Amino acid sequence: MPAYNRPMKTQLFAAIAGPCLLVPLIACGAAGGSSLQPAPAAKSISPGTPWLATNGSSIQGHSGGIIKVADTYYWIGENKTNGANFYANSCYSSTDLVTWTFVNNTLSVGASGDLGPNRIIERPKIIYNSSTKTYVMYMHIDNASYGEAKVGVATSPTVCGNYTYLGSSQPLGFQSRDIGLFQDTDGSAYLLSEDRANGLRIDALSADYLSVAKAVAVLPDMEAPALVKVGSTYFIFCSQLTGWNTNDNRFATATSLAGPWTALTDFAPVGSDTFNSQTTYVLPVSGSAGTTYLYMGDRWVPADLATSTYIWLPLKISANSASMSWQSQWSVDVGTGTWSVVSASQPSTSQTH
Repeated sequence: MPAYNRPMKTQLFAAIAGPCLLVPLIACGAAGGSSLQPAPAAKSISPGTPWLATNGSSIQGHSGGIIKVADTYYWIGENKTNGANFYANSCYSSTDLVTWTFVNNTLSVGASGDLGPNRIIERPKIIYNSSTKTYVMYMHIDNASYGEAKVGVATSPTVCGNYTYLGSSQPLGFQSRDIGLFQDTDGSAYLLSEDRANGLRIDALSADYLSVAKAVAVLPDMEAPALVKVGSTYFIFCSQLTGWNTNDNRFATATSLAGPWTALTDFAPVGSDTFNSQTTYVLPVSGSAGTTYLYMGDRWVPADLATSTYIWLPLKISANSASMSWQSQWSVDVGTGTWSVVSASQPSTSQTH
């Protein structure tokens, strides 16, 4: 297969996304993001708008995921200070999923090697191995032409600590680009991996989570995978292969990770390009009154990736169905696990915001 190059967008969605993307192109600081004037703490989630950490810098958590430790949520994602080239994987903490505090750059650019200058490090995800008492990070590792197609592994004894990079490989000898991680209720863990030659792979990890042990399933080729279990049903959410350009993301279900999996189908309104976003993670927020399944997506600004914004929306999941509607402002109660509308105003006629 030829080397993979993500096509760059020539437009910044202004025609379809409305004023939410008309944000200044701002210089990025080293500790967590772009330097802006501090704003009052947000009380709700406003998809597609600039999101500031408590230090007044824009949150750099692109293509990231969230892990909960005790009563605190940790958001680990790509710091796009250097654009497409690796700068850092940054970590933020929150107790309400709205107000986020920068904690640490868990991995940072080095002098050479996989983490060196002009390298591609994407989609960091973290899970905790209770047996080894170790946090394990997986990420896509590549060169500028996307020709290496590898997965990298790093570990730390603390969730937002300085991770030790262990190296990279092609899992089971297959290409690996966009990745995701999933930890099942029995503690077993799985790598989701986009293999351009064969499809979207689900591979079981070893007991210590540090290597890929065996293949479990191969789905049609999609990228940006995220997997969540609801009851006894697995839901996988993923994007079509359109590079930085958004598309109608899709989902499939199965009662076993090995399948059979249902046909991929849309979960956002057809033609909305998933409200102009690409999936990165689905977070269950469970509480005393239920569970909200939070869709986390990225709205890319290729000309200045550090200014890309986040599309977080509540998913409606029941039986084997999943759907998502637009909310201009909404809130989630982490104590009850419920969500509510703050503003129900609709996006533009193209169903984006």
